[in-house]
Amino acid sequence: MVAVRARSKARTSLLVDRVGSPLGPILLVAEGEGLRALEFGGDEDRLLRQARRQEGADVGFVPADDPAGLSTRLRAYFAGDIEIFDGVPVRAGGTPFQRVVWAALREIPPGRTTSYGQLAARLGRPGASRAVGLANGANPVAIAVPCHRVIGADGTLTGYGGGIERKRWLLEHERASLAATGRSTTLL
Repeated sequence: MVAVRARSKARTSLLVDRVGSPLGPILLVAEGEGLRALEFGGDEDRLLRQARRQEGADVGFVPADDPAGLSTRLRAYFAGDIEIFDGVPVRAGGTPFQRVVWAALREIPPGRTTSYGQLAARLGRPGASRAVGLANGANPVAIAVPCHRVIGADGTLTGYGGGIERKRWLLEHERASLAATGRSTTLL
């Protein structure tokens, strides 16, 4: 007879903080030093269901004040330090293609924009603008993975999970912050 050892899996705790902003409350979810989610309004139940789909049913949220200093960074972004998330690890799930798109989004400089088609071409997939748009829309880490910097081919502001007005505000905020330091905001 073979003895079967019970597997005990430690509960995975993700740290959660609600941060006030000029655009309303933002739910911040962190894991270690990295960001898992930044979401306007912050539907905590939906984010928890999403985390459980990715990690398993043993995931839980634990309230935390300023996990890994990420809430402070978010407040600094809104105060004008628009590059504060550069280099911050992102621990979002996603498919391999989504992760490639999200990495490319982080390369778009603050205050600048690109189109879905331009981003697809930059990724070596010129016919994949629709897939890039879907990956962009699935980004769980708004602001830190700056999906708001992607616009329509004709220069219009298109789809944004936080709403077009928030997208417009974020782009104007970044351009104003750059202008205050004398830096260029030329479109890509």
